[in-house]
This record gives sequence, structure tokens and C-alpha cells, in this order.
Amino acid sequence: MSRRVVVTGLGAVTPLGNTVEETWSAIRKGTCGVGPITLFDSSAYKVKIAAEVKNFDPSVWIDRREARKMARFTQFVSVAAAQAIKDSGYDKETLSKEKAGIMIGNGIGGFEVIEASMKKYFESGNDRIPPLSIPMLISNEGAGNISMLYGINGLSWTLATACASSTDSLGMALDLVRSGRLDVCVAGGSEAAITGFGIGSFTVLQTLATSFNDNPQKASRPFDRDREGFIMGEGAAILILEDLEHALARGATIYAEFAGYGASSDAYHITSPNPDGSGGALAITRALEDAGIKPEDVQYYNAHGTSTPVNDPAETLMIKNAFGDHAYKMKVSSTKSMTGHCVGAAGAIEALICIKAINDGYYPPTINLENPDIEHGCDLDYVANVGVEGEIDCAASGSLGFGGHNGVLIMRKFKK
Repeated sequence: MSRRVVVTGLGAVTPLGNTVEETWSAIRKGTCGVGPITLFDSSAYKVKIAAEVKNFDPSVWIDRREARKMARFTQFVSVAAAQAIKDSGYDKETLSKEKAGIMIGNGIGGFEVIEASMKKYFESGNDRIPPLSIPMLISNEGAGNISMLYGINGLSWTLATACASSTDSLGMALDLVRSGRLDVCVAGGSEAAITGFGIGSFTVLQTLATSFNDNPQKASRPFDRDREGFIMGEGAAILILEDLEHALARGATIYAEFAGYGASSDAYHITSPNPDGSGGALAITRALEDAGIKPEDVQYYNAHGTSTPVNDPAETLMIKNAFGDHAYKMKVSSTKSMTGHCVGAAGAIEALICIKAINDGYYPPTINLENPDIEHGCDLDYVANVGVEGEIDCAASGSLGFGGHNGVLIMRKFKK
């Protein structure tokens, strides 16, 4: 019989704040984290805005010398892990003795390291490449650094499924703890792709909004008629997943039960979701079955909701296909309207938001939803502009990644 899995620690670094509390407070207020790009000179770019992490100082949580050896995405996830581990009641001494592991999602790796190292290579030759280029830029370094910081000698894995990376990493962590392979898993995701090459590449792919440089707060507008693309975000979130009996035995605080996970592939297109919503609907159905619940048991769905012309109608149809009539009775919102799209970190950030929503009894809003795109089927209750107080016993979060990756998580209010 599989074990019940609960969440005992939370950590976050997002465009809305450098802690869970700061991030959740901003979500409740409907604050937008989008603004002018400061991480590089964007004056020659069509896109001049992004959702950056602000006033970030990793040395508040990790050793300054160690932080200097890390790419930005690794700094983010190391800080989020430090927060979550402390919140869970663990520390290096106690966690290193547990049957513990690490599962991190990341889409791209050390983008700014790649750019700087390639620049040095082309300008000065191969013998002038910075010696730490490879260990800083590769995607697994987030998980690797967490293992070293906390003496975790169990499995330390990194999963890359584009924008679904951290949703899938949490789903894999759930399975690892359920099966008994681990008692505790440090799980989540990270991304830092706000660089010249990152913004330029997504711009020529025609996925980013280009018409809101003078009004960045209005740029991310999921399900709205006037949306035109997503806003690049960055950050990290970590959840501590733990076997229920193990958590109860040590008197841990339990935030929620991590109840289910479902995944599927569209097998359709390298960047676009299947417009009929079938792939994503299958992931939802599998997650519901895995959690042992019915569609009508879900009160809140945190949508992928990227604010692109293609995603939002396809995802709405996906939700309708999976939930049937109940799709019109539950609340659906996209918190990317506030955080931007944090790519490989998005799913973990949104799962954390779902857990806070369950604990606070608060449905987060979709801001900037001024004219719902009814013409293209976007007609659900998207919690437009202002959040709503209300009991939430069960929430789901969905992510759709380039390549057709779909992942859905189910979280429930903890009940013994």
C-alpha cells in the first residue's frame, strides 16, 4: 500500500518577493511583478520588460563564497531550499541522517553563464574560457549544490521538461516518497533566463508580449482578449515532501497533503499545445485518478495561463474536457498575471501558491482580465482582477511545456 505524502516546508524566491511570506502577501494584493529589464541593456530589443527577482542577496541564506560559484538559477534554488528546510524544522545535521533525496526541475540552466563564457571564447580564445563555466551552467548544479549544502546523500536528480519541469519534479518526488524509496524529498524548481540571448530568442519565436513596454504592469493578461504573449519571469520554489507517519512522528507542521500527479504528452507540436486540449485533459484525469478523487472535489485550479493567443483557449478547453460541467463551478486563475512565466520554476511556484491558498482560504486573482476572450472560448470563472475569500479543500495546478509535456498536481487540505 502506498504511503500518504504531506508538505512540511516551503521556500520561494519570486518576482513578487524573496520569501514565501512576501510572495503570498503580494499575490493576495494582486501585485504585479513585471517592470523594466535591469539585468541587461534592453534598449535595442523589442521586449524591454520582464518579471525580475528584485533586491536579491543570496548571502542572507547561504555562504557568500559558495554563492559566487553558482549561476543565478542555482542561487535561487539554493536559497529557496534553505528557507524550506528551515521551515520544515530540519537542518544540515538532522537532514543528513534521513532517507532523503532531491528532485529539481529546470528548463535551461545557467543562461547568463553560457552567454558570458561564449563571449569570452569568441573574443579571447578557448584558453580564456572561465574555468567554472561548465559546473555553473549545467542544469543539475541546483540539485548538486543543495546536496552539498545539507549533506543529503540520497538520490539527487534534475528533470527538464521545459515549462512543466518543476511540476514533473514534484510529481516524481511524490512517487519517490509514496513508494518508500525516500522518507523526505527536497523538491521544486528554478529558472533564470532574463538575459539578452534569452529574451531575444523567445522574442523571435514570437512568444513574448511586445506592445507593453510603456505599461509593463498590464503586459501579462491571461485569458484576456488583448493578450499577445507571455512575460519572462525568474525565480525558484521548494517544497519539502515527507511521508505522513514520518512527519507526525517528529511533530512537523503539515501544510497540506500532496495527493496526486498526472502527466501526458501531446505528441502534436514542438512549441504549441494541441488546440483540442486532449493531452492536457488526459494529464488532469490521470492526476484525479491518482489522488482518488472526482472532478467535483476540486475547488480551485491554478492554470498554466501564459497569456499567449494559443495557450489560453487550448487550456480552457482542456479544463472543460477534463472537468465537464464542473469546469464552470470551480474557480480558475493564472498567477502568471503577477509573476510572469518563470519557465522551469513556474510549476513549483504555482504549487506553493495553491498550498497557501488552501491554508488561507483565498482564491488568487487573474489580474489584467478586463475583457475575457469569450470569442475563443475563454468563459470560465478566472477570478478576474480581485482575489476571493473562500474555503478550499482541494486545489490543482497544471503546467504545459514546449514539446507537448503536460503535468498536473493535486493538493488537499490535510486531514488525519
